[in-house]
Amino acid sequence: MSGPVEREIKLRFESAAAARGAVIATGAAPRRPRQLQDDRLLDWPDGRLRERGCTLRVRDQRGAAALTFKGPPQPDAMKVREELETVVGDAPLLLRLLEQLGLHVWFRYQKYREEYELPGVVLTIDETPIGAFVELEGDEQGITDLAVAMGRTPGDYVVDSYYRLFAKARGGHPDAGVHMVFDSPSS
Repeated sequence: MSGPVEREIKLRFESAAAARGAVIATGAAPRRPRQLQDDRLLDWPDGRLRERGCTLRVRDQRGAAALTFKGPPQPDAMKVREELETVVGDAPLLLRLLEQLGLHVWFRYQKYREEYELPGVVLTIDETPIGAFVELEGDEQGITDLAVAMGRTPGDYVVDSYYRLFAKARGGHPDAGVHMVFDSPSS
């Protein structure tokens, strides 16, 4: 890995309210209010990024965009991978530009995310069409300590991407569609 490293886990919760209660109980300070994130994963037609275990994502949040490259996950109990990200002003224009370069969107997913923080760890509450999750991102000890404080063990760690979680969830529901999006986003 040659760039900044992302280390994270997800924890599944019964509801967004339960996730919020668990996060607030840690004493974490609010960082960003609840907002819709509309993410698109891109690749070339031959699938070369996915083949290497890499991800190229455009995140649209209120019209502004973040372009993120994630390298292949490293062997670990947590998800550990290189992450490079930059902010771009116009999400639709960025998508058009990338499509002109030959990339295409192969998966789209939405979530409502709110962020909290503690020293060394960012906690996010993700409300998705397939359930509620708390994502812990930061240093290994901070993540481990927070997971324990939330009553969780390494057996509870979810390191799958939202694409993999969605694919598993829709396994018995082929009519679920190919993208993990809300029927109509709520506020």
